[in-house]
Amino acid sequence: MEKKEGNSQEMKRLAKKIEFLDNPEKRGDIPPEKLLKMLPIKKADSMLDLGAGTGYITIPAAKMVEGSVYALDIDSNMLEVISSKAKKENMTNVKPIKGSIDDIPLQDNSIDIALASLVLHEVQQLSHSLQQIKQVLKDDGYFVCIEFEKKDHPTDTHPRIASSVMEQEIKNAGLRVIQKLYPTDVIYMIIAKK
Repeated sequence: MEKKEGNSQEMKRLAKKIEFLDNPEKRGDIPPEKLLKMLPIKKADSMLDLGAGTGYITIPAAKMVEGSVYALDIDSNMLEVISSKAKKENMTNVKPIKGSIDDIPLQDNSIDIALASLVLHEVQQLSHSLQQIKQVLKDDGYFVCIEFEKKDHPTDTHPRIASSVMEQEIKNAGLRVIQKLYPTDVIYMIIAKK
């Protein structure tokens, strides 16, 4: 009986996490399709969605490209959610991979576009993670960082990285910042090139 109850608690926790991650308000009210249209995506590109969660960006990205779209996440439950969504839509280019941003299990120089949406504020060592991202990017590959802007406000308790700090960290990693956008008043997007 105890095991069943524990399982049911785990399922409720997972359902809550999925609901939270799929909530557009958490994402700054930018539909993933609109966000992806802002990027220099080509049909043949391969993409890497870092900290993919429920596939909020992975699935729409996979509809835009013919190349593989790797969904990287440390949570195997999230990867199962992504697999199930891809299967429902008959998508064969979605490749869920278990791993973390500080040790990306992909070949060097294998990705055209790496996307980190609302995830880099959670990494332990930003500079190391950015080096890992740079390593898997092809020469002339793009790195796209989307984060909430840091506000100096006492009610803001979320861990955030200011766009100026992120931009400097990206440059320190040896990537060239080519564009900085503010799709909403709370979110910034930095596009960099290897």
